[in-house]
Amino acid sequence: MSNQRRGRRAARLLLTVLLLAGFAWYENDTLQLSRFTAVNALLPNCFRGFRLAVLSDLHGKEFGTCNAELVDRLSKENPDLIAICGDLCDRGDDPERLRSMLVGLVKIAPVYYVTGNHEWSMDTAAREALFSLLSECGVTRLRNEYRLLTKCGQSIVLAGVDDPNGPADQKTPAELVSEIRSGCGQDAYVLMLSHRNDQMELWSRLGVQLVLSGHAHGGVVRLPYLGGVFGTRGELFPGYDAGLYEDRGTALLVSRGLGQTRWLPFRFLNRPEIPVVTLETP
Repeated sequence: MSNQRRGRRAARLLLTVLLLAGFAWYENDTLQLSRFTAVNALLPNCFRGFRLAVLSDLHGKEFGTCNAELVDRLSKENPDLIAICGDLCDRGDDPERLRSMLVGLVKIAPVYYVTGNHEWSMDTAAREALFSLLSECGVTRLRNEYRLLTKCGQSIVLAGVDDPNGPADQKTPAELVSEIRSGCGQDAYVLMLSHRNDQMELWSRLGVQLVLSGHAHGGVVRLPYLGGVFGTRGELFPGYDAGLYEDRGTALLVSRGLGQTRWLPFRFLNRPEIPVVTLETP
Protein backbone atom coordinates (compact mmCIF):
# COMPACT_ATOMS: atom_id res chain seq x y z
CA MET A 1 0.00 0.00 0.00
CA SER A 2 1.40 3.40 -0.97
CA ASN A 3 2.09 6.10 1.59
CA GLN A 4 -0.46 8.28 -0.14
CA ARG A 5 -3.20 5.66 0.21
CA ARG A 6 -2.32 5.03 3.84
CA GLY A 7 -2.45 8.77 4.44
CA ARG A 8 -5.96 9.00 2.94
CA ARG A 9 -7.16 6.11 5.12
CA ALA A 10 -5.68 7.71 8.23
CA ALA A 11 -7.31 11.02 7.35
CA ARG A 12 -10.73 9.34 6.89
CA LEU A 13 -10.33 7.51 10.20
CA LEU A 14 -9.38 10.72 11.99
CA LEU A 15 -12.35 12.55 10.47
CA THR A 16 -14.69 9.73 11.55
CA VAL A 17 -13.36 9.85 15.10
CA LEU A 18 -13.76 13.64 15.23
CA LEU A 19 -17.30 13.45 13.88
CA LEU A 20 -18.28 10.79 16.43
CA ALA A 21 -16.72 12.81 19.25
CA GLY A 22 -18.56 15.91 18.10
CA PHE A 23 -21.84 14.00 17.91
CA ALA A 24 -21.33 12.58 21.41
CA TRP A 25 -20.59 16.05 22.78
CA TYR A 26 -23.64 17.54 21.07
CA GLU A 27 -25.99 14.80 22.28
CA ASN A 28 -24.77 14.76 25.88
CA ASP A 29 -23.40 18.22 26.69
CA THR A 30 -25.49 20.80 24.82
CA LEU A 31 -28.77 22.06 26.25
CA GLN A 32 -32.06 21.95 24.37
CA LEU A 33 -34.92 24.21 25.41
CA SER A 34 -38.38 22.80 24.65
CA ARG A 35 -41.56 24.88 24.88
CA PHE A 36 -45.00 23.55 25.79
CA THR A 37 -48.42 25.08 26.50
CA ALA A 38 -50.73 23.60 29.15
CA VAL A 39 -54.34 24.68 28.66
CA ASN A 40 -56.98 24.32 31.36
CA ALA A 41 -60.28 26.08 31.97
CA LEU A 42 -59.71 26.21 35.76
CA LEU A 43 -56.62 28.40 35.40
CA PRO A 44 -57.32 31.89 36.82
CA ASN A 45 -57.03 34.62 34.20
CA CYS A 46 -54.24 36.35 36.13
CA PHE A 47 -52.03 33.29 35.53
CA ARG A 48 -52.44 33.24 31.76
CA GLY A 49 -48.96 33.29 30.28
CA PHE A 50 -47.32 32.14 33.53
CA ARG A 51 -44.12 30.32 32.58
CA LEU A 52 -42.59 27.34 34.38
CA ALA A 53 -39.05 26.08 33.75
CA VAL A 54 -38.42 22.44 34.65
CA LEU A 55 -35.06 21.01 35.74
CA SER A 56 -34.90 17.29 36.34
CA ASP A 57 -32.39 14.45 36.65
CA LEU A 58 -29.23 16.54 36.72
CA HIS A 59 -27.39 13.73 38.54
CA GLY A 60 -24.51 16.03 39.44
CA LYS A 61 -23.70 16.87 35.80
CA GLU A 62 -22.27 20.29 34.93
CA PHE A 63 -23.00 22.44 31.92
CA GLY A 64 -20.16 24.93 32.07
CA THR A 65 -18.20 25.66 35.23
CA CYS A 66 -20.56 25.31 38.22
CA ASN A 67 -23.42 24.99 35.70
CA ALA A 68 -22.98 28.59 34.59
CA GLU A 69 -24.26 27.71 31.11
CA LEU A 70 -27.42 26.20 32.56
CA VAL A 71 -28.09 29.26 34.72
CA ASP A 72 -27.40 31.62 31.83
CA ARG A 73 -29.80 29.76 29.54
CA LEU A 74 -32.57 29.97 32.14
CA SER A 75 -31.84 33.62 32.83
CA LYS A 76 -32.47 34.44 29.18
CA GLU A 77 -35.83 32.64 29.33
CA ASN A 78 -36.95 34.70 32.36
CA PRO A 79 -39.43 32.13 33.75
CA ASP A 80 -41.89 32.99 36.51
CA LEU A 81 -41.03 29.84 38.48
CA ILE A 82 -38.35 27.14 38.35
CA ALA A 83 -39.33 23.58 39.33
CA ILE A 84 -36.59 21.08 40.23
CA CYS A 85 -38.15 17.63 39.94
CA GLY A 86 -35.60 15.48 41.73
CA ASP A 87 -32.36 13.54 41.18
CA LEU A 88 -30.13 16.59 41.59
CA CYS A 89 -27.19 14.41 42.56
CA ASP A 90 -26.22 10.80 43.16
CA ARG A 91 -24.66 8.67 45.86
CA GLY A 92 -21.06 9.81 46.33
CA ASP A 93 -21.58 13.33 44.91
CA ASP A 94 -20.71 16.42 46.95
CA PRO A 95 -23.88 18.56 47.16
CA GLU A 96 -21.76 21.65 47.79
CA ARG A 97 -20.87 21.66 44.09
CA LEU A 98 -24.44 22.75 43.42
CA ARG A 99 -24.28 25.93 45.53
CA SER A 100 -23.31 28.34 42.75
CA MET A 101 -26.01 26.98 40.44
CA LEU A 102 -28.73 27.14 43.10
CA VAL A 103 -27.83 30.70 44.06
CA GLY A 104 -27.95 31.66 40.40
CA LEU A 105 -31.34 30.04 39.86
CA VAL A 106 -32.92 31.76 42.85
CA LYS A 107 -31.87 35.12 41.38
CA ILE A 108 -33.91 34.33 38.26
CA ALA A 109 -37.20 33.20 39.82
CA PRO A 110 -38.64 31.41 42.87
CA VAL A 111 -37.29 27.84 42.92
CA TYR A 112 -39.20 24.83 44.25
CA TYR A 113 -37.84 21.31 44.66
CA VAL A 114 -39.05 17.76 45.26
CA THR A 115 -36.91 14.69 45.81
CA GLY A 116 -36.25 11.96 43.26
CA ASN A 117 -35.36 8.35 43.90
CA HIS A 118 -31.61 9.03 43.83
CA GLU A 119 -31.68 11.46 46.74
CA TRP A 120 -32.97 8.62 48.89
CA SER A 121 -30.12 6.34 47.81
CA MET A 122 -27.56 8.85 49.14
CA ASP A 123 -26.21 8.29 52.63
CA THR A 124 -28.08 10.18 55.32
CA ALA A 125 -25.37 12.78 55.96
CA ALA A 126 -25.07 13.68 52.27
CA ARG A 127 -28.83 13.86 51.84
CA GLU A 128 -29.22 16.13 54.85
CA ALA A 129 -26.36 18.28 53.55
CA LEU A 130 -28.23 18.64 50.25
CA PHE A 131 -31.47 19.61 51.99
CA SER A 132 -29.61 22.17 54.14
CA LEU A 133 -27.90 23.60 51.05
CA LEU A 134 -31.23 24.02 49.28
CA SER A 135 -32.61 25.96 52.25
CA GLU A 136 -29.47 28.12 52.56
CA CYS A 137 -29.71 29.05 48.88
CA GLY A 138 -33.38 30.02 49.10
CA VAL A 139 -34.87 26.98 47.37
CA THR A 140 -38.22 25.81 48.78
CA ARG A 141 -38.48 22.06 49.28
CA LEU A 142 -42.03 20.73 49.03
CA ARG A 143 -42.40 17.69 51.32
CA ASN A 144 -45.85 16.35 50.52
CA GLU A 145 -47.24 19.82 51.06
CA TYR A 146 -48.55 22.81 49.16
CA ARG A 147 -48.30 26.57 48.82
CA LEU A 148 -50.59 29.18 47.31
CA LEU A 149 -49.22 31.29 44.48
CA THR A 150 -51.10 34.58 44.27
CA LYS A 151 -51.18 37.07 41.42
CA CYS A 152 -53.45 40.14 41.16
CA GLY A 153 -55.81 38.69 43.75
CA GLN A 154 -56.14 35.22 42.22
CA SER A 155 -54.38 32.02 43.32
CA ILE A 156 -53.27 28.60 42.14
CA VAL A 157 -52.03 25.75 44.29
CA LEU A 158 -48.40 24.66 43.98
CA ALA A 159 -47.82 21.25 45.56
CA GLY A 160 -45.03 18.70 45.65
CA VAL A 161 -44.64 15.06 46.63
CA ASP A 162 -41.55 13.29 47.91
CA ASP A 163 -40.41 10.33 45.84
CA PRO A 164 -41.91 6.95 46.82
CA ASN A 165 -38.38 5.87 47.84
CA GLY A 166 -38.66 8.33 50.71
CA PRO A 167 -40.03 7.62 54.21
CA ALA A 168 -42.42 4.68 54.33
CA ASP A 169 -44.88 6.60 56.51
CA GLN A 170 -45.01 9.72 54.36
CA LYS A 171 -48.27 11.33 53.30
CA THR A 172 -49.73 9.76 50.17
CA PRO A 173 -50.58 11.78 47.03
CA ALA A 174 -54.27 11.07 47.62
CA GLU A 175 -54.03 12.43 51.17
CA LEU A 176 -52.22 15.54 49.94
CA VAL A 177 -54.79 16.26 47.23
CA SER A 178 -57.63 15.69 49.70
CA GLU A 179 -55.98 18.22 52.01
CA ILE A 180 -55.71 20.70 49.13
CA ARG A 181 -59.36 20.28 48.13
CA SER A 182 -60.50 20.69 51.73
CA GLY A 183 -58.51 23.87 52.19
CA CYS A 184 -58.68 25.46 48.74
CA GLY A 185 -61.87 24.18 47.14
CA GLN A 186 -62.78 21.58 44.55
CA ASP A 187 -62.17 23.95 41.63
CA ALA A 188 -58.71 25.15 42.66
CA TYR A 189 -56.07 24.82 39.95
CA VAL A 190 -53.39 22.43 41.23
CA LEU A 191 -49.83 22.41 39.88
CA MET A 192 -48.00 19.32 41.19
CA LEU A 193 -44.26 18.59 41.25
CA SER A 194 -43.52 14.86 41.21
CA HIS A 195 -40.34 13.11 40.14
CA ARG A 196 -42.04 10.00 38.75
CA ASN A 197 -43.32 10.03 35.19
CA ASP A 198 -45.54 6.95 35.30
CA GLN A 199 -48.44 8.07 37.51
CA MET A 200 -50.74 9.70 34.97
CA GLU A 201 -53.70 7.52 35.93
CA LEU A 202 -53.29 8.48 39.60
CA TRP A 203 -53.09 12.22 38.96
CA SER A 204 -55.99 12.11 36.51
CA ARG A 205 -58.12 10.23 39.04
CA LEU A 206 -57.23 12.79 41.72
CA GLY A 207 -58.16 15.68 39.43
CA VAL A 208 -54.79 17.47 39.40
CA GLN A 209 -54.58 19.99 36.55
CA LEU A 210 -50.84 19.90 35.74
CA VAL A 211 -48.00 17.63 36.87
CA LEU A 212 -44.32 18.35 36.23
CA SER A 213 -42.05 15.29 36.31
CA GLY A 214 -38.86 13.66 35.03
CA HIS A 215 -37.30 10.29 35.93
CA ALA A 216 -37.54 8.66 32.47
CA HIS A 217 -34.47 10.36 30.93
CA GLY A 218 -36.41 10.44 27.68
CA GLY A 219 -35.86 6.71 27.31
CA VAL A 220 -32.06 7.35 27.22
CA VAL A 221 -31.92 6.37 23.54
CA ARG A 222 -34.58 7.86 21.27
CA LEU A 223 -35.48 6.64 17.81
CA PRO A 224 -37.42 8.57 15.14
CA TYR A 225 -41.17 7.81 15.21
CA LEU A 226 -40.68 5.31 18.07
CA GLY A 227 -39.59 7.57 20.94
CA GLY A 228 -37.66 6.42 24.00
CA VAL A 229 -36.24 2.91 23.95
CA PHE A 230 -35.59 2.09 27.61
CA GLY A 231 -38.00 2.43 30.51
CA THR A 232 -37.07 2.95 34.14
CA ARG A 233 -37.98 -0.65 34.95
CA GLY A 234 -36.07 -2.14 32.05
CA GLU A 235 -39.05 -2.30 29.71
CA LEU A 236 -38.69 -1.39 26.03
CA PHE A 237 -40.47 1.56 24.43
CA PRO A 238 -42.19 2.78 27.61
CA GLY A 239 -45.11 5.17 27.74
CA TYR A 240 -44.93 8.71 29.14
CA ASP A 241 -41.21 9.02 28.32
CA ALA A 242 -41.05 12.67 27.18
CA GLY A 243 -43.30 15.61 26.38
CA LEU A 244 -46.78 16.74 27.36
CA TYR A 245 -49.61 14.23 27.84
CA GLU A 246 -53.28 14.90 28.59
CA ASP A 247 -56.03 12.77 30.11
CA ARG A 248 -59.45 13.90 31.37
CA GLY A 249 -58.39 17.42 32.26
CA THR A 250 -54.96 16.46 33.63
CA ALA A 251 -51.75 17.38 31.83
CA LEU A 252 -48.46 15.59 32.58
CA LEU A 253 -45.17 17.14 31.49
CA VAL A 254 -42.29 14.65 31.40
CA SER A 255 -38.85 16.20 31.10
CA ARG A 256 -36.16 14.25 29.25
CA GLY A 257 -33.82 15.39 32.01
CA LEU A 258 -30.28 16.71 31.99
CA GLY A 259 -27.86 14.02 33.15
CA GLN A 260 -27.05 10.44 32.28
CA THR A 261 -28.06 7.15 33.82
CA ARG A 262 -25.33 5.10 35.46
CA TRP A 263 -26.22 1.89 33.63
CA LEU A 264 -25.99 3.58 30.20
CA PRO A 265 -24.11 6.88 30.53
CA PHE A 266 -24.76 8.03 26.98
CA ARG A 267 -27.72 9.85 25.44
CA PHE A 268 -28.59 9.20 21.78
CA LEU A 269 -30.87 11.56 19.80
CA ASN A 270 -31.91 12.79 23.23
CA ARG A 271 -30.16 16.02 24.18
CA PRO A 272 -30.31 17.32 27.77
CA GLU A 273 -33.58 19.21 28.03
CA ILE A 274 -35.01 22.23 29.81
CA PRO A 275 -38.79 22.24 29.25
CA VAL A 276 -40.58 25.57 29.63
CA VAL A 277 -44.34 25.30 30.11
CA THR A 278 -46.70 28.23 29.57
CA LEU A 279 -50.06 28.13 31.36
CA GLU A 280 -53.12 29.17 29.33
CA THR A 281 -56.92 29.01 29.34
CA PRO A 282 -58.99 27.77 26.38
